[in-house]
Amino acid sequence: MKNGKGKFLLAGTIILGTTVWLGWVGVTESKTYYYTIAELETLRGAQAQRRLRVAGDVQPGSIERYRGRVDFVLEQEGRTLPVSYVGQNPLPDTFVDRAQALVEGRLAPDGRFIADHVQAKCASKYEAVPNPSTTPGSSASSPATSYTSGPSE
Repeated sequence: MKNGKGKFLLAGTIILGTTVWLGWVGVTESKTYYYTIAELETLRGAQAQRRLRVAGDVQPGSIERYRGRVDFVLEQEGRTLPVSYVGQNPLPDTFVDRAQALVEGRLAPDGRFIADHVQAKCASKYEAVPNPSTTPGSSASSPATSYTSGPSE
């Protein structure tokens, strides 16, 4: 009877230890660190190999679509970062020139960012459109602003 209790305790300890270890590995591997483009240049060794998140504006004319990937350049504070998106999901409709984009992935040894996830926000999409009744010289008494969606590409 004593032998059966010991086996049960050993099996329970192994299962609990394995569960804790898998949880720890899952949490540490899924962490994503946010950096600016300027900060990426300072990363060395293990820091450069971890999963990263970088934001910037899509450089006009830099989007090139290939089979299996999309290449583009992000700009931020006068610095640029070449990006290759290789994710499975289609890019958002708001992913256009000058759109604000957030990419997640890893930095390649050649300095290119290999992204597997892209989020995009088009800054011009929600700009206010002037209402003719509120322009100077109009006799409108209530100032109203109308909003419109920008071009969807």
